[in-house]
Amino acid sequence: MSSAPPTSDTPLRRRLPLTGVLRVGRPSDIWFKPALSVVVAVAPPNLTLLALGRLDLAMYTMAGSLCALYAHNRPYAARARALSWVVLSMVAGLAVALVAASLTQSAVVLVTVGALLAAVQKALCDATRIGPPGNVILTFISSASLFAPQTLGQVPGHLALALAAGAWAWLIGMAPGLLRPHGPERRATAQALNATAAYAETRGTGDGHARARAAAAAAVQAAWQTLLSAGARTEPRRALERLVVRAEVALAAPADTDPNSLRTWARELRGAGPVPQTGHLSADADELLGVDAELTAPARPWWSRLGPLTPIAMRTALGCALAGYASLALGIGRPYWALVTAASLYQANVTLTWSRGVQRVVGNLAGVLLFAAVVPLAHLGPAALVLCCLAFNFGAEVLISRNYWLGSVCVTPMALLITEFTGVQEPGRLITERLVDTLVGALVGFVAAVAVTNRRAGDRVEHALDAVDRSREGAARLLAEAHPVPGALESARRSLAAALVDLRATVEAASGEWWQRALPHERVVLAEQSGHRTLAAMVRRQGLHPDRRTDTTTEGVRP
Repeated sequence: MSSAPPTSDTPLRRRLPLTGVLRVGRPSDIWFKPALSVVVAVAPPNLTLLALGRLDLAMYTMAGSLCALYAHNRPYAARARALSWVVLSMVAGLAVALVAASLTQSAVVLVTVGALLAAVQKALCDATRIGPPGNVILTFISSASLFAPQTLGQVPGHLALALAAGAWAWLIGMAPGLLRPHGPERRATAQALNATAAYAETRGTGDGHARARAAAAAAVQAAWQTLLSAGARTEPRRALERLVVRAEVALAAPADTDPNSLRTWARELRGAGPVPQTGHLSADADELLGVDAELTAPARPWWSRLGPLTPIAMRTALGCALAGYASLALGIGRPYWALVTAASLYQANVTLTWSRGVQRVVGNLAGVLLFAAVVPLAHLGPAALVLCCLAFNFGAEVLISRNYWLGSVCVTPMALLITEFTGVQEPGRLITERLVDTLVGALVGFVAAVAVTNRRAGDRVEHALDAVDRSREGAARLLAEAHPVPGALESARRSLAAALVDLRATVEAASGEWWQRALPHERVVLAEQSGHRTLAAMVRRQGLHPDRRTDTTTEGVRP
């Protein structure tokens, strides 16, 4: 095993890339889940409205139905909570937009409201780490609703439609759990095993080993996060935890690891069979005892993460507002398209925001061409319009995991067709307005990202690592004492567990931020390993697991 300490001195290249931005990658392992879910969630409400001759209400049911796109990577216990909050957030944003639309017709005021809503939605999605598609869908619905003709008397009925469709989307999102209740945890563990197998094949050497090591460390962290949020620690989940420990061992000693064994376990996890058993090592017992202790630590409330997100919220509000105002100045009838384009750009750093802007522009340009080709078919009748929208919904989710621009090729005609639910419109005008708003939103949004940057995320990671080191060293000193102060071990144990939880949250928030040093993924993994083993020693010292090893040493704890 290498004893060389991991470093974090690799500089990030501060350039705006073009090469590779449009490269098509492999699809997501679960690309079919959001694709099928959104079709099943959207089709019944839209077909019902079609039968009733009220397709003009489809925008409100779409608000709830699109919630089916969220939380597919989460364990089902966590998914149930996440989807509930997504539906409630969607309805809340829709309510603000509809009330604003009913109270004023000032486009400037409506754009301002839309920009503030976009900033709030961005901050909340990042703070709760809801995952793809993030704030974009919420902002798309609320911004479009701001410019829909509305009266106060109509608002409750429209919100009821969105809430009913959202409840249906919640059921769609939870349904796979009936057949494969541990599916998300198994996938996350398999991804960690495959990533560490790829790193093990480098034997810790070669040009690509640093990239493979960072990818493996990130996958292991993601697997632990998934398992820690999965609810009750049943025997299958404990078996998965032991597999993640094997992945950590491979990460620490790639030259002594058999990549084929890791990949074999990963393949066995893909099905519905029993979780493969790996046997037990003393390291497993140490780390899994540490996991037991970490789970007793109080969870950090999501709102405590809002402070560091202030720069991102500010750039979102500024970029969306300026994009909307610029669209109005150009005389465009749908400034919310420019607003949504700006909102969709903002990623963890300026470089990624630039890449997303390029992808958005290219995807929208191709999308309007596809719309021009399809619009004669969609104009055959309302049924054809609904079916075309469903096809584009499916296509967007199939393609977007390969590259964002590919998904935008389908999202763009879908958004244009949705505007025709209230009546057929002139295609040439729609195409022109969409192109102008896309270019305006991308340009103004990127300028706002450059003007408002967040350069302190790296410092927060270092502070979190230092906090873990201090907590672990303090715990080790207590373990070395023959008779520590009563209650001191329990206090130190909880402090270390809370520091580990905070470290993982801080790393996830800072991943990809535009700063001067690369994120120290390996150091984070090593800090978590040693922290878990220190927690294990404390648990044994406190006698919380008398059926385990009875020694009170800190063997295996890294200094």
